[in-house]
Amino acid sequence: MSLIKWFFAWVLSGIAMLFGAGWAAGESRPPHGVLGDKIVLPTLNDADGKRVNPPADKPFVVAFLSFECPVARDYLTTLSNLADEYGKKGAAFVGYIPMDDSAADVARQAREFKATFPILSDRKQEGVAALKAGHTPEVFLLDSKGVLRYRGRIDDKYGARLKPNARISRHDLREALDEVLAGKPVSVPSSPVVGCPIPPLRGVALDGKVTYYRDVLPIVQNRCQECHRPGDVGPFSLMTYKQAVTWAEDIKEYTASRKMPPWKPVDGVKFQHDRRMSVQEIKTLAAWVDAGTPEGNEKDAPPAKTFAKGWALGEPDLVLEMESEMHLAANGPDHFRCVVMPTGLKEDKFVVAYEVKPGNPKIVHHSVNYFDTTGTARRMAREAKSTGDDRGPGYESPMGIGFTPKDISEIGGLGGWTPGMRGVRSHAGTGMVLPKGADVVLQLHYHRTGKPETDRTKIGLYFAKEKDLKPLKILIVPGLVSPSNDYRDFDTIPAGHSSFKVAGRVVVEEDCDIYTCLPHMHMLGSKIKVTVTPPGGKEQPIVTIDQWDYNWQEVYHFEKALPIKAGTIISVEGEFDNSAANPHNPSSPPQAVKKGEGTTDEMLFAFLRATSNHSGDIKLRSLTAKSDYTRKVK
Repeated sequence: MSLIKWFFAWVLSGIAMLFGAGWAAGESRPPHGVLGDKIVLPTLNDADGKRVNPPADKPFVVAFLSFECPVARDYLTTLSNLADEYGKKGAAFVGYIPMDDSAADVARQAREFKATFPILSDRKQEGVAALKAGHTPEVFLLDSKGVLRYRGRIDDKYGARLKPNARISRHDLREALDEVLAGKPVSVPSSPVVGCPIPPLRGVALDGKVTYYRDVLPIVQNRCQECHRPGDVGPFSLMTYKQAVTWAEDIKEYTASRKMPPWKPVDGVKFQHDRRMSVQEIKTLAAWVDAGTPEGNEKDAPPAKTFAKGWALGEPDLVLEMESEMHLAANGPDHFRCVVMPTGLKEDKFVVAYEVKPGNPKIVHHSVNYFDTTGTARRMAREAKSTGDDRGPGYESPMGIGFTPKDISEIGGLGGWTPGMRGVRSHAGTGMVLPKGADVVLQLHYHRTGKPETDRTKIGLYFAKEKDLKPLKILIVPGLVSPSNDYRDFDTIPAGHSSFKVAGRVVVEEDCDIYTCLPHMHMLGSKIKVTVTPPGGKEQPIVTIDQWDYNWQEVYHFEKALPIKAGTIISVEGEFDNSAANPHNPSSPPQAVKKGEGTTDEMLFAFLRATSNHSGDIKLRSLTAKSDYTRKVK
C-alpha cells in the first residue's frame, strides 16, 4: 500500500471511529497531523544527571507512564517483557514520567517495579509536547528514521479505567512493532487509550470564591485522605495542593458520578460508615476545578489530619495474625484468599467489637470475616498448593469461605472490613458468638500494584465484659424463583440474557431486630435489592445497589436496629447479566450458568444479623409459589 493510500485509509478509519462507534470516556483522541511526521524527541537527564539521547537508526517505543496511575502501573511488567523481547530484534524502549517526579524518584520507583528499560522524568513535559501525548499509559512507535508510525494503547486489556475486559483480543503495540520491523505499513496506526489524563503544565489562580486551602482541603481530608495517602489503598495520594491539582479533573468526575468515595447503596436504611459526600461538597469540588483550581491562602488550611496507628478501641482481648506473609505477584486478576487463624479459645465468647489491620494497606481491598468450627478451612489451608507467584498461608477462594458445612451453624460471620473502617462495634446489648475452639477465617480481597507485594493482616477481637447480651443470629434470604422464567425455581441463567431476574422471599415468624445486611451475588450480578414488608404495611428498602460489583462487597451496619414484627416478609431481588457485553462475564462466548457455589456458578443471597427474645434460630418460612410474588403482599 502506498503512503498516500495508507494515509487516506487511516483518515477514513478515524472518521468511522469518531462518528460510528465513538470514543469511550477516559480515552485519548489522537490529534491529526502527527502520524507520519518525523519527531524530534527531547534529551532528558537520568538520576545521575547524565543526558540520555534517543537512540538512532532503530525503531523506538516511547511509553508515557505514571507510578500513581493504576492502569499505567499494571502495564509496567508487560512493557518490560516487550522491551526484553523486542530489544533482541533491534527495537528500543524508553518511559517518560510527565509528572512532578524528580529524576531520582523516577529511578527509585523504576527499580521497585523491576523495569527493564530506562524510565526518565519528563517533568517539563518536553516529551508530551513533542508527541502530543494525552494519557498514561500511552505508547508511540517511531521507525528507524524517527517517523511516528503508531500511537495509542498497548493492547485492549481495559475497556475503561480500572475495568479490564474479560480477555485481551488485540495486542496493538506488538502488532505494530512486528509490522515496522518487517518494513510494512502499520495496519492499525492509532487506537484509543484508556488510562489517566496527563495533567497540563499551567499556572493556577491564586484566589477565588472557592480555594483549595479554605474550601477543598477540608473535604479532601475528611473524604479522601483515609485511603489516598502514601502506603494506603488509594492508587494515588491527595495530601498536597500539587497532588490535588494533578488529579483535579478526576476528582470532579468521580465525585459527580459518585464513584468516589466508593459506596454502592443508592437507597435503604441509615448506615454506619456511610462514605457518601453531600451534594454541597460535590458542588464545591466541581466549582474549584472549573475556576482553575485556585490555591488561596495557606493560612486558611485546617490542621493536618492525623491517622491513628494503634488499635482504635484500645488493646484487643485477642489479636490474631496470619501465620506467615502472603506474597502477591505484580500483575494478574484480583486475588481472593482465605487465611485461617486458630483462636485456641477454651470457652464461648461474645465478640462486641473488632478491627482488621491490613499488613499492607496498598493491596488489601476488603475482608469478609468468618468463624469455622468444623476444621474444614484449616484442612483446606493445609492441603492448598500455591501456584505461580501468588503464595502464602491459606487457600484461594473467590466465593466466600469456600465450602458449605452440613450444619450451617458450624460456620458463621464476624462482620467485614473496608478501607476507612476503624473499630467496628456491635450495637449496645448485642454481640456475635465465637464458639470455643473455632478458627477465625478472613477472606481477603487483594488487588495488585504492578510490582510484587507482601501482606500479613491482623484482626483484633474485643470480648463482652457484661452479661445478658443478646446473640446476633443469622437470617438467610436466598434467591428462590426466577421472574424471568415464569417464577419457576431458580436453577440456570441462560446464555446471552442481559437482565435475568431472580427473587426470594421469606416470612419471619417471630419478632426480632435486624442490625446488619450483607447482599451477595457472583460475577454476573448487576443489581440487588433487599426489602422488608411488615404485615399490612408498605415495602421498605434495606439495601439497594443499582451497580453491583463483586469487588466492592461489604457488611452494611445500620445506625439503629430495624424492628421486625412476626409476619414480616423479607425479600431479595437480583438481576444478572450473562451477555457478551458484560466485561465481568467469565465465559466467552457466554455459557448457561447454574446456581451453585463454584467460582463460575451464580447465587443470590441476603445475609442479615438479628436478635430475638427467644433462644435458638429465628424462625423463617420460605415462599416459593408464583402467587407469593405476583400478588400484592399482605
